[in-house]
Amino acid sequence: MKPRLHVVTNDEVLARPDFVAVASEVMKAGGVTTALHVRGPRTRSRDLFRVVGDLMSAIEDFEASLVVNDRVDIALALGLEWVHLGQRSLPPAIARGLLGGRGTVGVSVHDVEEARQAVEGGADYLTVGTMFATASHPERTPVGPSLVEAVQRTTRVPLVAIGGITPDRVEAVAASGAWGVAVLDGVWGGERPARAVEVYLAALDRAEGDSPRHDNPPN
Repeated sequence: MKPRLHVVTNDEVLARPDFVAVASEVMKAGGVTTALHVRGPRTRSRDLFRVVGDLMSAIEDFEASLVVNDRVDIALALGLEWVHLGQRSLPPAIARGLLGGRGTVGVSVHDVEEARQAVEGGADYLTVGTMFATASHPERTPVGPSLVEAVQRTTRVPLVAIGGITPDRVEAVAASGAWGVAVLDGVWGGERPARAVEVYLAALDRAEGDSPRHDNPPN
């Protein structure tokens, strides 16, 4: 899995009138090392379908990856083969079957048991959190990078840390064994999302240079 920076949306981000244009800039800035997750649990299906379709047209010349969260039906309708699932989504084995056995399937996990079940179900990678307190999920108790270490001891798939990760926290989660990070407010909360992507990628590059755990990055 090449992308180390996973940029996640929410309903409010998707509702911005300039979302497709700004998201295109984000993906252009991130390139092959970045994945954009279209996530909108309260957004109407037809609007999600339109946004994902518009993004596919806007970024066809970029190398960044486009991911549909939860909505395997929309991924199928548009021919995308990368989906990300939550704990209330379809099981990963079912999602992969719907995708014809192809593509990439990620799963969000919050403890070691969820991680074990996701990997046994065929997940290609996991997002692990919540690392730190975050405004997007104030109800979740932050667990810190130690959860990444615990999950890594039980599985060999790439781990992406999520939850309140600022650029200055990237090194800590990378040192715990995370292959990458997922962010929402850290990118969309500022005036220059594409610039924020560059800052995160620079932090990931520095962390990779400092960590022997990433001498052999996962596929």
